[in-house]
Amino acid sequence: MRKRRYEILLPLKHNDGRVVGGELFEQTREELIVQFGGVSFLPHTVLGIWVHEGARYEDELLRLVVDVDDTAENQHFFASYKAALLERFEQIEIYIASYPVDLL
Repeated sequence: MRKRRYEILLPLKHNDGRVVGGELFEQTREELIVQFGGVSFLPHTVLGIWVHEGARYEDELLRLVVDVDDTAENQHFFASYKAALLERFEQIEIYIASYPVDLL
């Protein structure tokens, strides 16, 4: 079966500048391990700069990567999971990108 990679960018700070507690990253990582059997965590940060309603945000982000079967059920999971992450990390937006992956 074809695989699909989901990349989730998670912020180190809430939109109001408060530092995100490490337990939120651990909770997210563990949920993905339970759901899919594994997750990759890229510990280096990504800088994201964006503007929303006239306010500029500069985010330091961590990236989680999950390779899963390319199914409608998995796509639905991540679409629903995004809502939980928006609330958990108190964000205006969280990016979850997906694309097909060919494993050799």
